[in-house]
Amino acid sequence: MDSTAVKTYFTGLQERIVAALETFDGQPFRRDAWKRPQGGGGISRLIEEGTFFERGGVNFSHVTGDQLPASATAHRPELAGRTWEAMGVSLVLHPRNPYCPTSHMNVRCFIATKEGSDPVWWFGGGMDLTPYYGFAEDAAHFHQTCKSALAPFGDGMHARYKKWCDEYFFLKHRNEPRGIGGIFYDDLNEGGFERCFVLTQSVGDHFTDAYLPLCARRRDLPYGERERDFQAYRRGRYVEFNLVWDRGTLFGLQSGGRTEAILMSLPPIVKWRYDWHPEVGSAEEKLYTDFLPPRDWV
Repeated sequence: MDSTAVKTYFTGLQERIVAALETFDGQPFRRDAWKRPQGGGGISRLIEEGTFFERGGVNFSHVTGDQLPASATAHRPELAGRTWEAMGVSLVLHPRNPYCPTSHMNVRCFIATKEGSDPVWWFGGGMDLTPYYGFAEDAAHFHQTCKSALAPFGDGMHARYKKWCDEYFFLKHRNEPRGIGGIFYDDLNEGGFERCFVLTQSVGDHFTDAYLPLCARRRDLPYGERERDFQAYRRGRYVEFNLVWDRGTLFGLQSGGRTEAILMSLPPIVKWRYDWHPEVGSAEEKLYTDFLPPRDWV
């Protein structure tokens, strides 16, 4: 088990993704290094009011501590009393054009140690897509790339992690999905450390291939106030999920992480309405009827 190799991969992944995004947008990402008083720190890479991205962040964090937050021990009481380190890369990208989807990707590793006991470790990660206006070919491309990332690790992996993603990114209080899913996994330690690390690398390495081609297809589509208004309304669902249900957000806040970095996932312009419903037969309604319900896209 080599946490140094994991950290080297994560920091390199952050740099590679930011370089690809800067090339796509044409504007540089801000770099903000930070330290956590309780142990560890990270590097936040942010863009706001870019040429293409209205807001986006690609964060690396490596935090350590002696006492785990409640979100980590609620289902694993055996971790109480262990020293720990958590590291990973997390990104959320919010394009300005409503025809271009929001996307999220995260890869992470957790290690907890205690003298006289074997280390407890696991990997987690995934990527998912949140369109505002659906395009079947875009959904198929994103899901096919997710499937390709997992193909070397077993025939059933994609179906398993796709289902997990559909179930995880679901707003229980709204009874609706956040987006059209992708892949998600957590607490992965089966098959040994090296296998789990290689799988996580494959997920991270496939993100730009999954996402940027969709943005390239749609970035020049004209849009008006109606489309921006619906985008802001659906972004509200994104905010609700991250603040109410997301385990990573809860872990970051409860462990004393840097709030600015944790909440960089929130979009800059959002709207809520009381009991709003899309017009029958509209493109907005089609998102609800044809895209949000989980389906096999590949």
